[in-house]
Amino acid sequence: MQDLLQSGQAWLADQLHEHVATQVTYRRGTDEVVVRATIGRTLLKLDDGYGGVRMVWTDRDYLIRAADLVLGGNPVQPQRGDQIREIVGAQTLVYEVLAPGEEPSWRWADPHRQMFRIHTKQIATEA
Repeated sequence: MQDLLQSGQAWLADQLHEHVATQVTYRRGTDEVVVRATIGRTLLKLDDGYGGVRMVWTDRDYLIRAADLVLGGNPVQPQRGDQIREIVGAQTLVYEVLAPGEEPSWRWADPHRQMFRIHTKQIATEA
């Protein structure tokens, strides 16, 4: 049985998916899947190499339901180097899954592991 917090998180994930998400294509090699993703950004604290901290924004984060990320018939977790393609107007924006420094390229967006928060960097714009 789900606790109240888990039920609320599932409801919120469904609301984001239904009302805020946009359609993107997630690609790894020749495998791809069209999913709905909520767009965001993350401010990361990175070691500057001199004992201090520098703040860096990710270019774009995509929040994707874990159950939707299926490649070749198998559920997968994001991997550095995968691509997310988003159509904006007449252009396709191409993002690579990665994060600056030694940060992980994705994390769970919720404590119940229902949604990935995938950090990306834009690598191309196609007409």
